[in-house]
Amino acid sequence: MTDSPQRIGVVAESSTGETRVAATPSHVRHLRRLGYEVVVESGAGEAAGFADDAYTEQGARVGEAWAADIVLKINPPTPDEIGRLRDGAILAALIAPGQSPDLLRRLAERPITVLAMDAVPRISRAQSMDVLSSMANIAGYRAVIEAAHVFGRFFTGQVTAAGKVPPAKVLVAGAGVAGLAAIGTAGSLGAEVRATDPRPEVADQVRSLGGEFLAVEVAQESGADGYARATSEEYDRLAAEMYHRQAAEVDIVITTALIPGRPAPRLIRAEDVAVMRPGSVIVDMAAAQGGNVEGTVPGKTVITGNGVTIIGYTDLPARLPAQASQLFGTNLVNLLKLLTPQRDGRALIDFDDPVQRSVTVVRDGEQTWPPPPVQVSAAPPAPAAPAAPAAPPARRRLPAAVRFALAGAAMAALFLVIAFSPPRLAENFTVFVLSVVIGYYVIGKVHPALHTPLMSVTNAISGIVVIGALLQIGRGSTAVTVLSFVAILLTSVNIFGGFAVTRRMLGMFSKG
Repeated sequence: MTDSPQRIGVVAESSTGETRVAATPSHVRHLRRLGYEVVVESGAGEAAGFADDAYTEQGARVGEAWAADIVLKINPPTPDEIGRLRDGAILAALIAPGQSPDLLRRLAERPITVLAMDAVPRISRAQSMDVLSSMANIAGYRAVIEAAHVFGRFFTGQVTAAGKVPPAKVLVAGAGVAGLAAIGTAGSLGAEVRATDPRPEVADQVRSLGGEFLAVEVAQESGADGYARATSEEYDRLAAEMYHRQAAEVDIVITTALIPGRPAPRLIRAEDVAVMRPGSVIVDMAAAQGGNVEGTVPGKTVITGNGVTIIGYTDLPARLPAQASQLFGTNLVNLLKLLTPQRDGRALIDFDDPVQRSVTVVRDGEQTWPPPPVQVSAAPPAPAAPAAPAAPPARRRLPAAVRFALAGAAMAALFLVIAFSPPRLAENFTVFVLSVVIGYYVIGKVHPALHTPLMSVTNAISGIVVIGALLQIGRGSTAVTVLSFVAILLTSVNIFGGFAVTRRMLGMFSKG
């Protein structure tokens, strides 16, 4: 084996209607920093708006990309494309290994290694390589845009001289990545958004985006791979009743429900579509896997007899080709960073790494799918038993005789001060001592978090100084009048500011 850097090939997509490319010109720069040479098939990025010259400006070469050591692609390869791969090559693409046993068998007949970008495990350290999430985010956004294009009026409510327009009501079935993107987009357009999902833990995410979560009161949980499990019969029955009620109320339905390795669950039945108002729109994002809606035609738009439009597009991410290519390419670059720890332009696959093991479905002509399970959601560890609190250190106390002697000396000193002081000083001193005692107990009995508002009130109450200033302001002396005016001004600021701060601080501790 030579130590020369490997070549990465970015090939053109052969699938009809595909506009994306596996790497953009900006990704070429990152790949070259990893030590790789990059060759791009002529015209590979044209549909996404990236000309060949843009790749060459970043250091890539335009040529035969299928002969490269590492081939980057979006869609699964055709039989002819598999034959174009060189022996020992690495192919990274969407493979759908759980639904494509025949494709896996054909790939394993060649001495190649195949990385399935749609098999990235849903763990924290693999999020930067998660192509499914990247494309689902774009698809959820685009689904709302497609619905808005077909829908006959505003999403947001408006009041005009010609009349009042109510906001559109949108129901999103499934609050995964695509669903959350759809909720956020529809909400930003001013629609009233509702969403449902069998996983109760996503309710807070829906609400954080301004949506209303419609719960089906049946226990459901996420699978260990981060996706929703298949729902129970009881859940399906109650959910069907809820979908029927909502179909009669909402204007737009967007369905996103998918379970890896299984056909898409049927959520919206023909009788649900029948009760929707004319002009309503349904976007079935699961059309490629059979659809969540009865009557969906993959890749087509259907208008029902009651005037409901059902959109079954299977290329939603490809309808934003530049953005989708950018995100897809970034996921690939992050994977190659993982495979190239030395930044020497040579990819090394480590099966001890759960991410690399999961995405590798064929290794040197041997099928390695399915991988061992990767634990995604684990039960939280049992809390450790609280340690016994340490005994506080014993406080040293003075002997009783010493304490009594000190108290007596203090009382005698106080008596002498009062006895030999002018009457007015004695009164003021008594008020001062009482203020210290009262202040100590007031502060000592208040929670530390409330000290700031308490001090603000105390400052406001001390504004009684303004009364003395008002009594002095008309004494005739210019100096006294000026000083009294300044005292009134500053004390007024103290009074109003103190109560304003107190109200604001106490508001931080109030609920609702």
